[in-house]
Amino acid sequence: MESEDDVVKNRTMEARARNISHNVRCTECGSQSIEDSQADIAILLRKLIRDEIQSGKTDKEIFKKLEDDFGETVLYAPKFDLQTAALWLSPLIVAGGAVGVWAFNKHRKQTNVHIMALNLVRGVSLTPKEKETMLDLLTPPPSEGTSRSWWRRWQGQ
Repeated sequence: MESEDDVVKNRTMEARARNISHNVRCTECGSQSIEDSQADIAILLRKLIRDEIQSGKTDKEIFKKLEDDFGETVLYAPKFDLQTAALWLSPLIVAGGAVGVWAFNKHRKQTNVHIMALNLVRGVSLTPKEKETMLDLLTPPPSEGTSRSWWRRWQGQ
C-alpha cells in the first residue's frame, strides 16, 4: 500500500505532467494540445514527459528537450526574442495607441469649449456673474451616449 508521501508525490508529478502537456502542441493535430489529443504521437509525448519527470528533470528542461526535438512551434507560448518581439508587443502597442487617441479626443473636446469661452470674453468687459453664466451655458452637458458602444456610434445608430 502506498504511503501518504507517495500519494502526494504522484499527484504532484501528475499535475506537472498535465501542465506541461497542456502547453505542448500536438504535432499531428496542430490545433490541440497533447493533453487533449488522442493521436499516437500525443500519447507517446505524454509518456515521454512523465518519464522525464520521473527521472528528475525540471519543467524547463523538458520544454527545452521538446523544443530541440520538434522545433519551437511545438510550444504554445513561443519564447520572447528579437523574432517574436512584434508578436508579443503588438497588443500593448495597439492598446496604448487606442488609449492615446481616446485621451487626445477627450482633451480636445474639453479645451475647445474653454477656448471658445475665452475668445468670446476677450475684449468684452463682463461682471463675474456674467462670466460664470456664460461658462455655464457654454459647458456641454455630460454626454448621454456613454452607454452606447463605439461600434453603434461608428455605424451612425
